[in-house]
Amino acid sequence: MKQKADIGLIGLAVMGENLVLNMESKGYTVAVFNRTVEKVDKFIEGRGAGKNFIGTRSIKELCESLKKPRKVMMLVKAGKPVDDFIEQLIPHLEEGDIIIDGGNTHFPDTTRRTKYVESKGLLYIGTGVSGGEEGALLGPSIMPGGSPAAWPHVKDIFQSISAKVENNVPCCDWVGEDGAGHFVKMVHNGIEYGDMQIINEAYHIMKDLLDMSADEMHEVFKKWNKGDLDSYLIEITRDILAFKDEDGEPLVEKILDTAGQKGTGKWTGITALDLGIPLTLIGEAVFSRCLSAQKDIRVKASKVLKGPKVNFTGDKLQFIADLEDAVFASKIISYAQGYDLMMEASKEYKWHLNYGGIALMWRGGCIIRSAFLGDIKKAFDRNPALENLLLDPYFKEKVEKAQAGWRRVAVAALSNGIPVPAMTSALNYFDGFRCERLPANLLQAQRDYFGAHTYERIDKPRGKFFHTNWTGRGGDTASTIYEV
Repeated sequence: MKQKADIGLIGLAVMGENLVLNMESKGYTVAVFNRTVEKVDKFIEGRGAGKNFIGTRSIKELCESLKKPRKVMMLVKAGKPVDDFIEQLIPHLEEGDIIIDGGNTHFPDTTRRTKYVESKGLLYIGTGVSGGEEGALLGPSIMPGGSPAAWPHVKDIFQSISAKVENNVPCCDWVGEDGAGHFVKMVHNGIEYGDMQIINEAYHIMKDLLDMSADEMHEVFKKWNKGDLDSYLIEITRDILAFKDEDGEPLVEKILDTAGQKGTGKWTGITALDLGIPLTLIGEAVFSRCLSAQKDIRVKASKVLKGPKVNFTGDKLQFIADLEDAVFASKIISYAQGYDLMMEASKEYKWHLNYGGIALMWRGGCIIRSAFLGDIKKAFDRNPALENLLLDPYFKEKVEKAQAGWRRVAVAALSNGIPVPAMTSALNYFDGFRCERLPANLLQAQRDYFGAHTYERIDKPRGKFFHTNWTGRGGDTASTIYEV
């Protein structure tokens, strides 16, 4: 009898190829298929030579080569290609078989596909996979959601190929129903945008305000990576700053300052607006990329618009210590906002998210992996009903300790005309969050004045709404109340 594979994979691009090599190295036999079948031959004869792979040349052959219940994973471009492959797979699968989407899919699509695939008697998983090429090969962070009945069948494979942290704990666990896995991956990517922007602002300050060389900055990031900021992104920034071009000059300074985005950061911001969550830092990180893309007009503006002359006076070493505090405090805010979004989504979509477990999944393998995530896990261990990270004793202490340096950095950057949208929006959020009374009372009065939108009163029970005839010319008719 011909050998059957433990799992099948469609899509032998960078992530797919490395992920199947990871699976095979853990003792699994993998059937592979690619839309351009030449890639299958090339892989089987190249990196897959002599290993436990079954090369297939059609969807039918792929499905026939799998053990039951069949498990087929797609690592293809998000959107229509996923729907197309689902339609091609369904005729060749039986009740209880499992289709898995491992791409960067927008979570509403996964919710829709889960319902559709289940209506055909099959099971569906939409899973985030983070860690890039190296993570896929050596151990990524994996965030599965979809049909709960599918999880026991893929659990061993997913957890064996995922990254491991202390005590060999896998960076993979069941996230939740329908689109929950892809939602958590989306938020991961949003936080990634935020982390990167904070680091970039620190670099900008060091370079333009402190007039530091790439080698000097390298030493700072090297030091930071040994403390509270110990993380993958700080580590690679350290290495990037030390990397020299062929002429011996820092390569980073020769790279054009325009950045793109693939959508997950944007989706995170849009979802936050839909759910009424103040995801200010991640929003600023996305907008900063948009501004960077406007290179030509920025060049024109730089010749016309004048700001303050950059002039740093003070203790450089102390300021670098302040900058470390500003980066760390801003990072705490970014995660606090990201978790706020996940909590609201959990309520809205009736998911059962394990917040400490999510921190653990992000602890290794993924782009935002950091020592810091262990502290988030502990925070939810201490209080599973924690409403905001800033209310945890550890994070409260850290932010309060950091805020003096954080404020000094914000003032220095703004006074010298250096844009720090992530750091300042994080600080504004912190100040707003700890403010018992915000000026929204005036806002409500304005809305009622021009649109009869009504308001609540501090001397009356919540939920009771009032309208005032501010001009004496209006009537008693009030508009409907609208939510955030």
